[in-house]
Amino acid sequence: MIAVQRLAMLVGLAGLIPFLIGAFGLFLMPAHDAWLIKWFYIYSAGILAFMSGVYWPVAMQLENRCYPLSPVVTLVISQVLFLAGGLTLLLPMGWRAVIYPVLYLAVCLIDVRWLYNYWPRWYRKLRTGLTAVVVACQLMVLAWMVMN
Repeated sequence: MIAVQRLAMLVGLAGLIPFLIGAFGLFLMPAHDAWLIKWFYIYSAGILAFMSGVYWPVAMQLENRCYPLSPVVTLVISQVLFLAGGLTLLLPMGWRAVIYPVLYLAVCLIDVRWLYNYWPRWYRKLRTGLTAVVVACQLMVLAWMVMN
């Protein structure tokens, strides 16, 4: 296993910890639900901004283009996802609970469907697994808000 692959896996898995703490924390520490939910969505927006920011340098590649997406489309996707993640923080909690899982699924879909040949197989597998956990955490927070 190459060093970059190990580091990406380690950082990816470590990045799940705040999602897991936020989602499970609601059920383990219900008295702190207000700040847990606020913190959870701020972290969600930050990670989404990071993930969408990856598409900017991908679009700039001259030798290893991001086909089938054009570089312009890839840049637009980067900016739309970044803005959607940030602006969603301004919406009521109920909207956040619906929009963030969709945005995370969109990022994963872009990676595994349209940038399939760009990313190595291990990365696509990692992204799919990480996205599954993140979306599950997002849905747990949604469930908490519906029940309370």
